[in-house]
Amino acid sequence: MKILFLFPYPLEQAPSQRFRFEQYFAALLKEGYSIDSQSFWGEYYWKVLYKKGNAVQKAWGLVNGFGRRLKVLGRVPSADIIFIHREVTPVGPPVFEWLIAKVFRKKVIFDFDDAIWLPNTSESNKIAGWLKWHSKTGNICQWSWKVSVGNSYLANYAKQFNDNVVINPTTIDTEHHHRINKKTKPTNDPIVIGWTGSHSTLPYLDILWSVLEELAKDEKFCFRVISNQPPLVNYPWLEFTPWSKETEIDDLAAIDIGVMPLTDDKWSKGKCGFKALQYMALEISTIASPVGVNKDIIKDGINGLMATNAQEWLSALKKLAESTALRTQLSGEGRRTVEKTYSVKANTKNFLELFGK
Repeated sequence: MKILFLFPYPLEQAPSQRFRFEQYFAALLKEGYSIDSQSFWGEYYWKVLYKKGNAVQKAWGLVNGFGRRLKVLGRVPSADIIFIHREVTPVGPPVFEWLIAKVFRKKVIFDFDDAIWLPNTSESNKIAGWLKWHSKTGNICQWSWKVSVGNSYLANYAKQFNDNVVINPTTIDTEHHHRINKKTKPTNDPIVIGWTGSHSTLPYLDILWSVLEELAKDEKFCFRVISNQPPLVNYPWLEFTPWSKETEIDDLAAIDIGVMPLTDDKWSKGKCGFKALQYMALEISTIASPVGVNKDIIKDGINGLMATNAQEWLSALKKLAESTALRTQLSGEGRRTVEKTYSVKANTKNFLELFGK
């Protein structure tokens, strides 16, 4: 059986792709499936996509992407299942999805891990926002054989259009990728509080800046931001580390406390807790906002801490900064939670069942 994967970004670049389906390719091949794949954005255009300006290159990237999608239609007839992650094209109506499902009459598995039916265009590409055609999400759900989503909030949306909806959580490869590699840290070194994410999620850190300013009055710490772009603030305790696939795990492993602040809104409720899962998988004690799936992943005081407002964030950070024992307790339980429920090993059977009857 042949599966054609269609997704937005080049392979091994975007977290939503890497941790939702790319890391299951080996399991699919082992089961006897053959895999074909294509991204909308080519390597060159992906590198400029989220940089400010570069309007001409982005426009050519769109043209190139549509050309790639036209060519891939020639490979659709030979595929048994078409797996679409998020959308076939980033702008415009779902023409390609309609052709695949209704003209070629292929079984479509539609996968998404954000509330993509809601407008949420990045600042660097806001001019193109009105072209995104967010309402197509419901159409694609309706035309699909199965819909794969990251949490119950997304599932409830998809079930309005399709009865065959599967919750396929974003998972961590705890055996090969997120392996524990803790290094002994000198006792006099300051605590490292850390956050990782793309440029589009940097605004969530606005929740923490005043909290960290207050914390700095009593505690010595470094706040490490691992991202593809630096935050637009400057503090003596702030350290920016450019995200790199090669150094990702080592950069994260140096963190003592991982944070995942979120605003309580419809878009955030669609998020799949990936940051928290990464921290927990590496035995990093974790604090998160109790929004969406975070409430399912983290049991407050058992495998992590929850914080709703500035006072709670400050209290949680102080508790963890001042207690090695508490950090050890929570981080150990966090790792066990990921291994049991949110690891590739635990979810492989669920993922493979997407492609069965």
